Amino acid sequence: MSEGNIRVLVAKPGLDGHDRGAKVVARALRDAGMEVIYTGLRQTPEMIAEAALQEDVDIIGISILSGAHMALVPRILELTKANGQEDVKLFLGGIIPDEDITELQKMGVSGVYGPGASTEDIVADIRKILKRA
Repeated sequence: MSEGNIRVLVAKPGLDGHDRGAKVVARALRDAGMEVIYTGLRQTPEMIAEAALQEDVDIIGISILSGAHMALVPRILELTKANGQEDVKLFLGGIIPDEDITELQKMGVSGVYGPGASTEDIVADIRKILKRA
């Protein structure tokens, strides 16, 4: 499968209204040849899971700055599994305390990126996660 077939959903769950980082990552993924669907601000976990299902994505990127990641991420993962999307991966960006990263990875989060993360690293990691290097 060619890299152009990588479909990524980028979403901003919760009430956080700051989406600059999400847009930067979305642009970098698009520039790397991936298909990117950006859902916009204030998405619920249900909206994100439904968009992932409708768009038939390979991976979901979530940007959370509000600190609600330990509530939102498990719900998104639960809903995507309920939709039969066990193979859809999830990565997370934003303000994530170091002590939460291991727990998020145990839940199934494929990558966690904080402020200043390299977009080149994110692109390379997605290719690796989806085994399309």
